[in-house]
Amino acid sequence: MSRKREGRRQDDFFNTCNHCKANWSCCHQTTPPLTDKRIKVIESYLKENNIKIQDPFLKTSYVFPRLDKDGYCVFHDIKTRKCIVHLVKPETCVAGPITFDINKKTGKVEWFIKMEKICPLAGRVFKDKTLLKSHVESAKREIKRLVDELDLKALDAIMKKDEPETFQIT
Repeated sequence: MSRKREGRRQDDFFNTCNHCKANWSCCHQTTPPLTDKRIKVIESYLKENNIKIQDPFLKTSYVFPRLDKDGYCVFHDIKTRKCIVHLVKPETCVAGPITFDINKKTGKVEWFIKMEKICPLAGRVFKDKTLLKSHVESAKREIKRLVDELDLKALDAIMKKDEPETFQIT
């Protein structure tokens, strides 16, 4: 995809997200996994842009952006409704509203999309088959990189998180 088309797609995504009636549920009570590489990229981005966030990451069985006192991702700016690390955000955030699971029997990654009732962007993407195809390709690249770089303990913890308001796509 050309940079110009990618830029238009991102603008379209942001415009859809900016009018979200679900109050940015993708940024609320969510803990997107971070690889060591992504942590370094985000830390560098914060430093280069003089963005000060104390203790931006939390580690349990895997590392993710800390949540603020209201339960939003620490990188979500509630005033502007924008991600302050948009250019380097976590792989699963780039992939959204596409998500994944790993089939325990086959070990293969399976692909899902969120339902429109919880993510208006999902409805917009799913209805436009050309957009869906290009976004799924992009999402698969991001998530495959994530899966390849995370350790088994982190992947196991992530796979235990239920995402019931999704449906499988190919």
